[in-house]
Amino acid sequence: MQIAHPARSIDDSISQMTGLTEASRGLVATRRRGIARGTPWLMLPAVALLLGFYLLPNLLNFVLGLTDWNAFRDEIRFVGIDNFTALAETDVLWNAVGATLVFAAAVVVIQNVMALALALALETSDRINGIFRTIFFIPVLISPVAAGFVFRGLLAPDGTLNELLGAVVGQPVEIEWFGSTEFTIFVVAFITAWKWLGITMLIYISGLVSIPREIDEAARIDGANEWNVVRRVKLPLLAPAITANVVLTLIGAISAFDVVLATTKGGPARATNVINMVLYQYFGQGLFGIATAVNLVVFVMVIIAAIPLIVYLRRREVTL
Repeated sequence: MQIAHPARSIDDSISQMTGLTEASRGLVATRRRGIARGTPWLMLPAVALLLGFYLLPNLLNFVLGLTDWNAFRDEIRFVGIDNFTALAETDVLWNAVGATLVFAAAVVVIQNVMALALALALETSDRINGIFRTIFFIPVLISPVAAGFVFRGLLAPDGTLNELLGAVVGQPVEIEWFGSTEFTIFVVAFITAWKWLGITMLIYISGLVSIPREIDEAARIDGANEWNVVRRVKLPLLAPAITANVVLTLIGAISAFDVVLATTKGGPARATNVINMVLYQYFGQGLFGIATAVNLVVFVMVIIAAIPLIVYLRRREVTL
């Protein structure tokens, strides 16, 4: 019987393993080249969906906004800027633009202040904070229309909130939360901010968690109290998160519709008649061309408001 030399056995094993590794690498490289060659074909379904459901409708908006498309005529005629001229000559559009700007500013302030306060309170990752994070995120999962109807019941003259206030003051309270031309728009802004608060809070929490603990500890060792740590350390380092949240909140508020429709339908006396409500009203009347023109006004408002804000906030990030 011949006994294999130990050193030779080890060399043979290493050779076999090396050969297997090289073969595997060759197979992986071949597959990668095949995937790279097939990648353009794999992208076709995604590109088709993007073109069909996003780019094409947006391009059609620019075309149909210049026509007299409506429900009372079969043919569609090109009218140029007549739709925009007609809108500019009425106070409906300008009232809606003003209401939208007030509404958007209120939503941006309320949502970001509340979300930042919650993020600072729930920054630590433990079981209790995890439960509260989940609770505050639940409204995001609720339909905006459903949230609007819930608050419409809660804030009715004989609703739960007035009953609680009456129990506190000891006499009946019947505040018309959705009946004031002065503060109703802020009530609707609060509901909208409450609806989307969870996403903004999570973005702020992500920013806080990414701040190195050493910086926080160094500030406290130097004698900084909690407020100074937040103001001098955390807020400057949260600048990217603040930029993202402010811009996203602003765009969402300018495009708001569902909550307004479910709570006030643009009332009272057009106090909450934001610009998407005007679009809805024209579309309901069968004036599709004018409604599309209003949609383009929303698009322009988003561009005019968002781009300068992004530029300003990004420059502020650099200075901080």
